[in-house]
Amino acid sequence: MAQWEKLRQLESVYLTQVDELYDGDAFPMDVRHYLAHWIEGQDWDRAARDHDVAMVLFQVLLENLDIQHSRFVQGGESFLLQHNIRRFKHSFQRYQEEPYNLANIIQWFLAKEKEILQNAELAEQVQLLQVQQNPMETDSQRNIERKMADLKNKVQCMEHTVKCLEEQQDEFDFKYQTHNMEGTTNAAEKTEQMKVLQALLNRLDASRKSMLSGMGMLLDGAEELLCVLVREELVQWQRRQQKACIGAPDSTCLDQLEKWFTTEAECLFQVRKFLKKLEELMGKVTYEHDPVKKQKPALQKRVDSLLTSLLKSAFVVETQPSMPQGKGPLVLRTNVQFSVKTRFLVKFPELNHAMKVNVSMDREAPLVKGYRRFNVLGTNSKALNMAESMSGGMVADFRHLTLKEQKSGGGGKGIHDLSLSVTEELHIINFNTEFLLHDMSVSLETSSLPVVIISNSSQQQSAWASILWFNMLCLEPKNLLFFANCPAATWPQLGELLSWQFLSSTTRGLESNQLDMIAHKLFGKQQSYDACKISWTKFSKENVPNTNFTFWVWFDGILFMVKSHLENLWKDGSIMGFVSKGKEKTLLKKKRRGTFLLRFSESIRDGGITFSWVDYSLTGEPDVRSVQPFTKVDLGQIPFHEIIRNFQILEEENVPENPLLFLYPDTPKVEAFGKYYTEKSGADSQYIKYIKTKLVFVSKEPNWRPSSPRAAPES
Repeated sequence: MAQWEKLRQLESVYLTQVDELYDGDAFPMDVRHYLAHWIEGQDWDRAARDHDVAMVLFQVLLENLDIQHSRFVQGGESFLLQHNIRRFKHSFQRYQEEPYNLANIIQWFLAKEKEILQNAELAEQVQLLQVQQNPMETDSQRNIERKMADLKNKVQCMEHTVKCLEEQQDEFDFKYQTHNMEGTTNAAEKTEQMKVLQALLNRLDASRKSMLSGMGMLLDGAEELLCVLVREELVQWQRRQQKACIGAPDSTCLDQLEKWFTTEAECLFQVRKFLKKLEELMGKVTYEHDPVKKQKPALQKRVDSLLTSLLKSAFVVETQPSMPQGKGPLVLRTNVQFSVKTRFLVKFPELNHAMKVNVSMDREAPLVKGYRRFNVLGTNSKALNMAESMSGGMVADFRHLTLKEQKSGGGGKGIHDLSLSVTEELHIINFNTEFLLHDMSVSLETSSLPVVIISNSSQQQSAWASILWFNMLCLEPKNLLFFANCPAATWPQLGELLSWQFLSSTTRGLESNQLDMIAHKLFGKQQSYDACKISWTKFSKENVPNTNFTFWVWFDGILFMVKSHLENLWKDGSIMGFVSKGKEKTLLKKKRRGTFLLRFSESIRDGGITFSWVDYSLTGEPDVRSVQPFTKVDLGQIPFHEIIRNFQILEEENVPENPLLFLYPDTPKVEAFGKYYTEKSGADSQYIKYIKTKLVFVSKEPNWRPSSPRAAPES
């Protein structure tokens, strides 16, 4: 159905809005009504930009008005309709020289109609409870879209107002010049002419005041929108980026923000054009108490301030510094190449390759004794361009930078007598560029999240722990002395962080029962762990009781082992993993003979995995048995599923038996692991020799009587 027909069928409240829309003389409702089909079939957007297209549509419009007039005559329609159509055609003649102005007006009216229709349709859907909310679009985003559309509409209206104001001024100027040239001596005639000129001037003054007032309200809306973009949406994106750097599954896509920033920048630059036009008009015609002369400087200052704030906020680090083979972003190693990408969220094609981004290091380094200084080497100056971005954004992608420690920097003087390890020392990489467009120049700066700089791969694990802790807890990205007074983490924060490590590495995070086991390991048995806190020292510096390693070293070793050797089994859910020995026995004693589960060792530094199974004694008592844990060295020689497949013990009369029958809770072993088996098994398996020499049975209940089991080939 045509747009005009849809409008005519709306409820009265929306028809009133249509009446108000066509209340003025800019575009008569009669013309819209009688030429509706033709009007909606034209490309007014193109006509508003192309003089030749606009001229063709302008001439066709006049011809259509002639045709419509003929229809009225032939159909015996009222003389009033005939008169109005002829009057409208005559009125449109003023666009003969600039037909694109008329195209712009028609385009604006069609857009406002569409907005009324959309509001009506949305209200109807809500009333019928048929609204299906897009889960990816929040209330805040929808609110921004509405405000952005309103801002664009106000700018379009203002553009039309400026043109009308210019026409008014031209009319006044023409009559004023004519009056001066004619120089009539007739007092009565001269008085009458002066009255006409004064009326025109009063009208011009009122129009100028109205426009300036409207511009102020437009900037009110722009400022409100800017606050939402900069103080809310951009801040939320920065926090999402922080969390994504440490494994959170948060979206860091900038396309939507770029669209919003670009739209607002376009609108504000349009306002600057309007102000420039007002200055031109004031240069031609001014008078005592001219409102433009009085109000323009404040409006100019305000729009420039809003634009400056928008542009400064639009320069961001899209991809944080990272090494190709690093454990994660923000850990850099001296003399090893790293990459980082900046992005300018105001996407103006005319700026492509025009803005040079320069890289520097630690411009605001803390005054700490021993704080190292670094130089950035490589191509440290690049132009923002649209060729290096998948989405066509304005980016500068630095791919081959390196860091080199300054020889003179080792131990510089400082006012803070702190003792920070190398992996607790935070550094910031800075970026700057210059925005220059439409006689507006703004210096832009942005910086990376703090990075940890190491000189040896042995420091990688500890450095990554620092990055995790900082980005989990710190909301001040430039707090380089964070570890001088490091806060504790609550268990909900830490548990979520630990789950992210598995999620980002293997696509499967930790379940609540697995997290409970870790919490129990850290805090002992508690009714609830929500209020429990863990210090940075306990997380990464103090050894776990009865071991020679920290909690983080133990956890990270398990993560590395899973990623390197057990990823498929972990993603399948076959590995229970984090389960204590006590919990393991409780679970297995309730199951049938041969039920087994896979859990991580709590006593091996770099990660170990073992399996335990339940058997029953001659008296029917359940007995849980285990094997020594397998390390990443073992798993590098033989896949874990082959260990489970070929593992056997020798029972009474030296009969070999595989005690592993059902993966907890009750999945047959072949169903759980069969898809990973190699073709050969038993004595022909390439893994049997290794199994014979490495699999050692270590645990049984004291009352267990059958002969000691050992590794043996499957028959």
